[in-house]
Amino acid sequence: MSKLNVDQKTIKDLFQSKKSDFLIPDYQRPYAWGEAECRTLWDDIFSFAIPDEGKTEFDSNSEYFLGPIVTFRNEEKLEVIDGQQRLTTLMLLLRAFYSKFGHMQDKASVSTKQNIEKCLWKTDEFGEPDMTQLKIDSEVATDNDKDEFLEILRTGTVSKEMKSRYAANFRFFQDNIDDFLSKYPTYFAYLPTRIMNNCILLPIEAESQDTALRIFSTLNDRGKPLSDADIFKAQFYKHFSNLGKKEEFITRWKKLEELCERIFHPISGTSMDELFTRYMYYVRAKMGIVSSTTEALRKFYEKNSYALLKDENTLTELTVLAEFWEDVSNQDTDRFSNRVLKQFFVLNYAPNGMWTYFVSVYFMQNRDENDLLDDEKFFTFLKKITGFIWTYAITNPGVNALRTPVYAEMVNIVNDKPVEFAKYKFDADTIRSMFDNFSFSNGRPITKAMIAWWAYQNDKQPLLSLETTFEIEHIYARNRNEKENSLSDARNVESLGNKALLEKRINIRASDYRFADKKKYYQGFTNSKGQVKEGTGVIELLDMTATSADFTEKDIIDRYKDMIDCFINYLQQNNLLK
Repeated sequence: MSKLNVDQKTIKDLFQSKKSDFLIPDYQRPYAWGEAECRTLWDDIFSFAIPDEGKTEFDSNSEYFLGPIVTFRNEEKLEVIDGQQRLTTLMLLLRAFYSKFGHMQDKASVSTKQNIEKCLWKTDEFGEPDMTQLKIDSEVATDNDKDEFLEILRTGTVSKEMKSRYAANFRFFQDNIDDFLSKYPTYFAYLPTRIMNNCILLPIEAESQDTALRIFSTLNDRGKPLSDADIFKAQFYKHFSNLGKKEEFITRWKKLEELCERIFHPISGTSMDELFTRYMYYVRAKMGIVSSTTEALRKFYEKNSYALLKDENTLTELTVLAEFWEDVSNQDTDRFSNRVLKQFFVLNYAPNGMWTYFVSVYFMQNRDENDLLDDEKFFTFLKKITGFIWTYAITNPGVNALRTPVYAEMVNIVNDKPVEFAKYKFDADTIRSMFDNFSFSNGRPITKAMIAWWAYQNDKQPLLSLETTFEIEHIYARNRNEKENSLSDARNVESLGNKALLEKRINIRASDYRFADKKKYYQGFTNSKGQVKEGTGVIELLDMTATSADFTEKDIIDRYKDMIDCFINYLQQNNLLK
């Protein structure tokens, strides 16, 4: 059984110990605390140390728990595995206090200053601080600002040029300390003294890095939960370090992290978590897993003592996958044909994110030695999954329902079998009926998905930019019927036949006008100031403006019929009908 050295300590006892020389290792994430976390810390410890804003009400036997610090001893240093955020912030706080004592000569101030010195700097055998050797060092490879942190601790000053989180938080503490000093000058020393003497940390010193990392996997940093990718990074780091490739790993990981931050913007979790998720589905498929129950990300990767993260090929494949999605995001014409990029544009409006996992599995399995795909086969695959996912969103709403058919096809992909959805063919009449009875409200993702798909059924439609924000345009304006009462069935204003993609910048201007007045916004125009206002890139709307004087209820009905007829034909072409 692994041994742990666990003994709660005051900040003073922990920081002043000769055995407590802290190192934030290179594989850690950058310092992440901002003003919100610092304010919470300040408010909490101030309320604790100065109850009711008075010094006499304080109970010297009371304690305030700040949380754990997980370390393991690496030669003469305590390598910080968990707790770096609070540890770093406490160092900044103590340094800000220290700078204010200056030449104060009263007994309490002198004593407090000396105690802070021994928390910040190493001491010699006589207990005298060596102002050239800090008690903490940072080697975080991806933190470009760590030198600012160390400079602030050494000098106690922060210049205007310093823009890091360290500098901002140090200024925050300086301002609050100044405010405290101006209000309570006679017992200024009590606050830092009580912080050092009565604020408690729980240092957990593991006997090995292995043990420390296991603890790291189960704890959260105060205010900043550890991401799954943080855990995976530590496991990778350990593996590559054992191979003598530590520096190589740090460089590769930093590049991968920067890449993911550019291309992935998940609703929850980090950008790196998103990459690991997409890769997980590929691995699941290779394992033959078709179960609709998906394990949590960390649970999946920690199997067999993180065996997957101890395979050098895993990091390479993660990078390859990230680069693929970067080219999708950038609409790279060197990697993809125009028709494939158009299909990606449509899929970007998919009613759920399952398609990204599906495509990731396809890419990883079918890429050639240059990480490229056969264009014809890939285009066929994208069309088929578009038709299936769109239809399933109508017949079986909810992403969970989609798991069963898609997971089975993922396994087929890695076994080099064609994607057919053989057990899930649709009936044309049923689909038509369900579409007719479906409410395509703006709040339903399938609505925008359908009109994005429809835009590209026009052969003349050029590739639109993924960076452009598109909204749902009511061609026959909603308030037009309210004013004119000109629709025999008011529900037609929300019909799919009345909706189209339109750039947000145009939709803002055109939304409430009659069609005759909208035309200039669709087409583009020059305003009274001579400024050119560009028109839409949606060809269907431009064609309408060139051929129609108005857009009526009959046009809504006819357009809806055309859309549904075309969609059912699309399903037929992609072998998705019975």
